Amino acid sequence: MWSIISVLVENKPGVLFKVTNLFRSRNYNIDSISVGVTENPEFSRMTITTSADEKQLNQIIKQLDKLIDSVEVKRLEEKMSVYRELVLMKIKVSKPSDSMEIMNLANAFKCQVHDVRKTSIIVEITATPDRINAFEDLVRGYGILEIARTGICALPRGGVNED
Repeated sequence: MWSIISVLVENKPGVLFKVTNLFRSRNYNIDSISVGVTENPEFSRMTITTSADEKQLNQIIKQLDKLIDSVEVKRLEEKMSVYRELVLMKIKVSKPSDSMEIMNLANAFKCQVHDVRKTSIIVEITATPDRINAFEDLVRGYGILEIARTGICALPRGGVNED
C-alpha cells in the first residue's frame, strides 16, 4: 500500500540523515522524499512516500515521532491532501514530425516545454504520479533519454480549524 507521510522537523544539519537512517535500519524503503524549509525558517517539511502495510506504516510513524528533531508526524490521506510531483523529462526526437507530436502531447498534459533541439525536447510536468506515469507511457515510444523527479510534495486540505 502506497502512503504519504508528512514530517515537520527542526531545520538543522543531520536531520535528513536521521530520518533516512531510521528507514534503512528497519529495512523499509523510501519511494520518494522531498524536503524544504517551511514558512518558518526554523522548520523543514519532509514529504515521504513509502509502500508499507498498515502495521509497518504505524511503526514508521511512531519511530519518526520519537526522533528528537521531529515536531509533527502525520499520515496524509490521498483524498484529503493536495500532492504533486515535478518531473523534467528529456524526450528523443528522431524525425521532424516527432517535435510537433511531442509538443501536442505536452500541451494536452499541461506540460511546459523548456528546450527544443533537433534531437531532443525537455518538458516539465507537475502533476500527480498517476498523471505523470500516463504522460511517460505516451512518450516512451519516442524514447526517453533522461528523467529527473523531485519526489512528492503534499499538504492536507483545509485550514487550521477546518475538517
